[in-house]
Amino acid sequence: MTPKDLRKRIAKNEFTQTTAGMCKGYLQTNMLLLPKEYADSFEKFAKANAKAIPILEILRESPYSKVLAKGANVLKEIPSYNILKEGALVETSNNIEKYYAKDMVIYLIGCSFTFETPLMKEGISLRHIEEGLNVSMYKSNIKLKPVDNFHGSMVVSMRPIVKDKVADACVISSHYPSVHGSPIHIGYPSMIGIKDISRPDYGDTVLIKKDEIPVFWPCGVTCENVIKEMKLPFAITHSPGYMFVSDKKDSEYYV
Repeated sequence: MTPKDLRKRIAKNEFTQTTAGMCKGYLQTNMLLLPKEYADSFEKFAKANAKAIPILEILRESPYSKVLAKGANVLKEIPSYNILKEGALVETSNNIEKYYAKDMVIYLIGCSFTFETPLMKEGISLRHIEEGLNVSMYKSNIKLKPVDNFHGSMVVSMRPIVKDKVADACVISSHYPSVHGSPIHIGYPSMIGIKDISRPDYGDTVLIKKDEIPVFWPCGVTCENVIKEMKLPFAITHSPGYMFVSDKKDSEYYV
């Protein structure tokens, strides 16, 4: 299935699951929609925290992508969206057209799903994909650099990696800085504020075997975490793990 075909199915509500492992070899992104009055501050905040919030495309006065998937309607071509009011999740929907106004700004933000295909090509198994699950995501105690009213802590995604492949995973992902790049932490969940690795805050639990080490990458769900901490009056994000699948190849983001 091509990304365009997948997005058509999503728009018709025929595909409603996580996009992990879908359209292998194509860039996937997080999505954030904000009222215009927050845009300037958020963009400065994202730039100051680019490892966690790498913006790839900004849509102003239109919900249609021009760079990552020309003509794609970002309001209905993501499988699931979270609508947030005063920092609380009030609704999950597969279409947010009724909430959109031209004075809103949409951000497409790099996602670590993008470098999963390169990892697998080098023989690094990813359990959540093998088992058809969402990736495990956790709130951490890693503080972001505050800008204006934007502040908060990073969310991280975790993948168990066989010990002798951890260095390879670090090197491979480091070649994709615009989709979070190299890991932010390796091996000790408690050091970054994770009390119980078996209970992710977002996504699914995956088994960590005796010969594996938990490896943590910055995650775009950081945006949702920040909005919740700030109690922002209104915002919409993708539901964690339910991404925008673009027409761009992973290889275009290799450096």
